[in-house]
Amino acid sequence: MPYLIVHEDRCIGCHTCEMVCSLSHEGVINPDLSRIHVIGYKGEKFPIMCLQCEDAPCELVCPMEAIHMDGDVRVVDDDKCIRCKMCTLVCPIGGVLYDYIGHRMIRCDLCGGDPQCAKYCPMDAIEVVPDEEVPESRRRGVRVLYGEAD
Repeated sequence: MPYLIVHEDRCIGCHTCEMVCSLSHEGVINPDLSRIHVIGYKGEKFPIMCLQCEDAPCELVCPMEAIHMDGDVRVVDDDKCIRCKMCTLVCPIGGVLYDYIGHRMIRCDLCGGDPQCAKYCPMDAIEVVPDEEVPESRRRGVRVLYGEAD
């Protein structure tokens, strides 16, 4: 399974990742429909997306068991989801989002193994790495310094 690692020192805050994400998933350029969001912190900008946590709090808190693994990624079953938004509250990085247009929960699905955000980032700030190269703390869902190994 590929993982995404962010190199915040390379991010210029251009929001290309947001645009390409919404375009590839929804067919429109609308950052509100993106599964990745560029945020600012202490003067720096960098993208945030679902980390596909091993012990995902979003999955554990879901009262309907609507969040589950589908192959190598966690997905939300829209038929089971009651839109309580508990998953958005417990995600430590804001990786689960509510789509106010389609009235559903959305999250990064790694674009079926070909993450478009990484592919089109002009600064290579988002890197696709194989499973064996992912730091252990990242697997557990603990925010690590982006781009640094354990």
